[in-house]
Amino acid sequence: MALLLFMTACATPVHSPDGAGIWQGRLALQLDGEPPQAYSGGFELRGSATQGELRLSTPLGQALAEVRWDASGAELRRGQQLTRRGNLDELTRDLTGTALPVVAMFDWLHGRDTRVDGWEADLSRHAEGRVTARRSQPAPAAQLRLVFMP
Repeated sequence: MALLLFMTACATPVHSPDGAGIWQGRLALQLDGEPPQAYSGGFELRGSATQGELRLSTPLGQALAEVRWDASGAELRRGQQLTRRGNLDELTRDLTGTALPVVAMFDWLHGRDTRVDGWEADLSRHAEGRVTARRSQPAPAAQLRLVFMP
């Protein structure tokens, strides 16, 4: 299993009148595949489950990637490279090797326990600005940690 260094950071959610919002903080993802993989860094999540944007940065704040989605599909931009897929699950699977629960993250950040196949969210530390989600099925097992300002 990969050793995961998880850095803490604060973020302030900003919500628009239509319920869309902006969340910033740190995330860490651990995948128990062969070989094990671990990612950590900053995130900025904006919009909603139906149309949004996820920006990822290094632990030092340097831009890594930007993911955008809407009803027509999803795209990933890394520098000048653009990758398009039919939906967000396909895109995150290509990026990390597994489909990530990006859409559910909106509810988890609001403290709502939205169910996603194979994933179990632990919201017991939500008031402290921490959410952990684990997936056991399908393989590979995964753990996602979010740190934000509640």
